[in-house]
Amino acid sequence: MTQDGPCALHYELHGDPAAPPVLLLGSLGSDLHMWDPQIRALSSRAHVIAVDHRGHGGSPAPAGPYTMADLGGDVIALLDTLGLDAVHFVGLSLGGAVGQWLAAHHPQRVQTLTVMCTAAQFAPAQPWLDRAAAVRADGVASIAESVVGRWFTPELAQRDPELVSRHVTMVSGTTNEGYAACCEALSSWDGRADLARIVAPTLVIAAEQDGPTPPSALQSIADGTAGAELHVVSPGAHLANVEQAGAVTRLIEAHVAGSTPVGVARRAVHDVGMSVRRSVLGDAHVDRAIAGSTAFTDPFQDFITRTAWGDIWARDGLDHPTRRLLTMAILTAVGNEHELDMHIRAALRAGMDPDLLVEVFLHTAVYAGVPNSNRAFALGKQALADLAGATEGST
Repeated sequence: MTQDGPCALHYELHGDPAAPPVLLLGSLGSDLHMWDPQIRALSSRAHVIAVDHRGHGGSPAPAGPYTMADLGGDVIALLDTLGLDAVHFVGLSLGGAVGQWLAAHHPQRVQTLTVMCTAAQFAPAQPWLDRAAAVRADGVASIAESVVGRWFTPELAQRDPELVSRHVTMVSGTTNEGYAACCEALSSWDGRADLARIVAPTLVIAAEQDGPTPPSALQSIADGTAGAELHVVSPGAHLANVEQAGAVTRLIEAHVAGSTPVGVARRAVHDVGMSVRRSVLGDAHVDRAIAGSTAFTDPFQDFITRTAWGDIWARDGLDHPTRRLLTMAILTAVGNEHELDMHIRAALRAGMDPDLLVEVFLHTAVYAGVPNSNRAFALGKQALADLAGATEGST
């Protein structure tokens, strides 16, 4: 992060704390009251956390520039403060960009993802830098009317001038530095390559008349995110959650309600997989793997724990000793030395008779080739020597 740690964000809590947590994060220049239609509707069935970005609403505004990692780190810190392992994340525009970053870099904290009226990249960068400079020179109030002019369709703005006025006041209340530094975060961010890393069930909502982030931008997010579902609402401009409050809220409700059992099931399978993984490989190995995990490797750790250990190794058809032998035979056959060495050592630590490994490697030599089995014997010999040395050293 570019700052000295995360910023303590201003937030409001609504609804039942025991209900599924839904976090709402809004557009550049907004405060949490842009979500008033959703807060009222969702609070009867969810624990709603409405949040202000740094420099927006009631949140402090540290000196910029900011990055998307800064803004995302603020949300992680808030979740930690609230004691929440994961949330159903809902973000619009800048909030949607933060949601994409979180889902890609901290997948365990995002149970489901809803993004609307946003993009995976806000190119070109120069207009954002120009806007930041203008705000620092003349203040946010100088651009508030033009900003809100893109938030609603002309027809809605004409019918409800009080709505427009209220949102102009909202934008004008944003701190100059907070607004400008968030512009800089948008100018430097490109999340397109990270879309493939998002594993949370994802809902993408576009508005037909949204100029800043048209439906094509949302289509790109949906195309790049596995299993994402795209909906286009109309009429609607950039603040589709206000102009199409009913339709957007129903989509969010259905997404959260439909995905919660999946999220619970994923956690249950992960827990089973972690238990099996530890029983087969040992606590020390698994602890090292977890300690060495990063935001980049977290999705793979989750995937392998759920699929290999929580599904295949947890099946009743074969006992674990048989699966150990079968695994070592396959790894020998394909020449995967790293995984083979890991499983040889785990089997020996668990008390497996080395003679069984001999039979596996001889059998594999006949059906898969001598060179690979020769290497397996070498790995087994070294593992036995290391195990013997460790045993002697501990007496």
